[in-house]
Amino acid sequence: MNGDWLLRGRDGRLTVYLPSDDAVLCRAELVPGGPWETPRRVGGDQRLHPGPAVGQGADGYAHLVAWRPTGSDGSVLVHSTHFRPRLAPLDWTPVGHPDKKGDRTGTPAVAVDDRGRAHVFVRDKGGGVSLLAQKEKGGWNPWQDLGGEGVQDRLAAVTGESGLVELYAAVPGGIAHWRQEEPGKQPVRTGDTGAFARPGTLYALATSAERTTLYFTDGRGELCAWRPGADPVPLLPAAGPGPVSAVRCDVEGHDCTVLAQRSASGRVAFAAYPSEREELGAAWTESGPALPPDATVSLTLGADGRLVAATLSPSSGRLLLSRRKDEAGLALGAWEAV
Repeated sequence: MNGDWLLRGRDGRLTVYLPSDDAVLCRAELVPGGPWETPRRVGGDQRLHPGPAVGQGADGYAHLVAWRPTGSDGSVLVHSTHFRPRLAPLDWTPVGHPDKKGDRTGTPAVAVDDRGRAHVFVRDKGGGVSLLAQKEKGGWNPWQDLGGEGVQDRLAAVTGESGLVELYAAVPGGIAHWRQEEPGKQPVRTGDTGAFARPGTLYALATSAERTTLYFTDGRGELCAWRPGADPVPLLPAAGPGPVSAVRCDVEGHDCTVLAQRSASGRVAFAAYPSEREELGAAWTESGPALPPDATVSLTLGADGRLVAATLSPSSGRLLLSRRKDEAGLALGAWEAV
């Protein structure tokens, strides 16, 4: 999944979205903090290509986007909305192609503005970025060309606390950033950084009322934080090869950003530091059992506001969950299979 696949719904229940062969599966808690339902297929029986994306709005609704094959050499993007964890997601609905027709052009990314409108970003055949945005009262606006050249796959879309949508993408020679200046307006490119980002390591998070932060691994293996308008800041050596997951939470009265990544040893590594205070540094602490190489990590806050971490191995289908203990610090409880 491109995006956070562990989400808390508006009723407090957690949901996970699991790519599986030619489908997306979802599982939800029966009650907050309680047992889980069995996996079910999202959007009916339509067959999908690998590489779906998910984004969540302030209303708690999850928006999922994937490519669906339409023939021997064609594909179309499809969209589904999941309103509440225990409800069935809507059927997949075709929403078009950035080049009108053709095969897949890249992995989509989804962000949802403060009015609940999904924004779908995807590379186009020219190597730039195209955007498809929902209308406030239903339907979709025409495709918008955001420009760019040589854009790499695995875009990172995020919604700031302002409700405005932003996008980060690795491009030749650095990383590009697009941001909406007003609600409902087309995002504009604000500026690039010349820092090199390893492919597939971009992750964006709203870290204050005014700013979002992009986390990425540079060419030296350092996990860096970048906020447009400043230079990237090396935070600590990356624990492993993939992207981090991140969430803001209260740690002993301080607004902190918690990072998680599958480490080179196979375990989950955690680090925390005061939000946007990278100069204070951070250090990894490993937790849980060794995981398969394809395992990914996702973080969220539970109904009680405490940190919840999940790991998923697509090859085995094994889902593990750990919750922060009710004690000082950032201690996590035992990892349990769901």
